[in-house]
Amino acid sequence: MNSFDADNQGVNNPLTNNKFVKAVQQRYQYYLDRSTPHAYARWFGLLVVIAIYTLRAFWLRGFYIVSYGLGIYNLNLLLGFLSPQVDPELEGPSLPSKNSDEFRPFVRRLPEFKFWYSSFKAFVIGFIMTFFPIFNVPVFWPILLLYWLVLFFITMKRQIKHMIKYKYLPFNLGKKKYKGGKDTARK
Repeated sequence: MNSFDADNQGVNNPLTNNKFVKAVQQRYQYYLDRSTPHAYARWFGLLVVIAIYTLRAFWLRGFYIVSYGLGIYNLNLLLGFLSPQVDPELEGPSLPSKNSDEFRPFVRRLPEFKFWYSSFKAFVIGFIMTFFPIFNVPVFWPILLLYWLVLFFITMKRQIKHMIKYKYLPFNLGKKKYKGGKDTARK
């Protein structure tokens, strides 16, 4: 297959040829792109979606398996968000370990926007699943909750030990303010 064929693979696909579908996809991408710089608003929107999902699951008194799956999926996303893109255990230390080392910014395995977007999609899909009784599998929910909490604490303990061992902090606590000497430009 040549490069022309690879570029035109969707030519016979009726979903990609439909002008309405393309217009909807473009509009969706437009609003997604516009939301990128508004991190606080995006995360607030995610909290609203989580609250709506939680209220629906509580009101229905079910869908514990769906909730557990959402918890495991979001724990996996959080782990990717807290981890460096290059694992120092596998490829050697890439983060500076001494003051004389070159500064390299922390690059996440899962960027903040993808973390938010994946979590948002997961909760919307979970909300939609609550409308189908096939996903309401009867289980004893306290065991699922206890298992998830144990998994969370073990995973976070391992991640914190990894951060301490390789001396990195995955959070940006604001712009650093440098205190210099006297201003020499104003003489």
